[in-house]
Amino acid sequence: MIMNKELKKFMSMEFKTQAEVLDSKIVKVTAPDGEVFQVLCQIGKYISEETRKYELHLVEAIFDKNYSPDKELMINNIWRDAMLNGISFLGISSGDRQGERTRIGNRIRQIREERGIEARDLAKLAGIDAANLSRIENGKYSVGIDILSKIATSLGKKLDLVDI
Repeated sequence: MIMNKELKKFMSMEFKTQAEVLDSKIVKVTAPDGEVFQVLCQIGKYISEETRKYELHLVEAIFDKNYSPDKELMINNIWRDAMLNGISFLGISSGDRQGERTRIGNRIRQIREERGIEARDLAKLAGIDAANLSRIENGKYSVGIDILSKIATSLGKKLDLVDI
């Protein structure tokens, strides 16, 4: 009876994270900042709708609790918390920010090429490895604000937050 009250209380809680079953193996999880993760797990296989709803809600709670801009730390904490709460994740994607990395990388390449700067020369000016610049321009490498700022400054630009 007490567990029933606690379960009802938990199920009535609202979380910023939203989780939904995509198929029998994949759950789509939208974190509080809008980044989308895919979780490989068995939630979609449950016959009981009640059990499925409970586990999805538990996933939302775990993502909310462990949300961090540092996605590596966040994912590590989510793995730990899922195990502690009896949820068997088989895998978690690294998120969907690839689009942003690609957009920013393309913009860096565009500015560099418009100015007639070779990639290796820009890398030298920014004080980074040429291979890393290539990965950045191709959206294959996630970098921090310090590196982006060095690249921008080397191109005569500055980083700013703009309306989307």
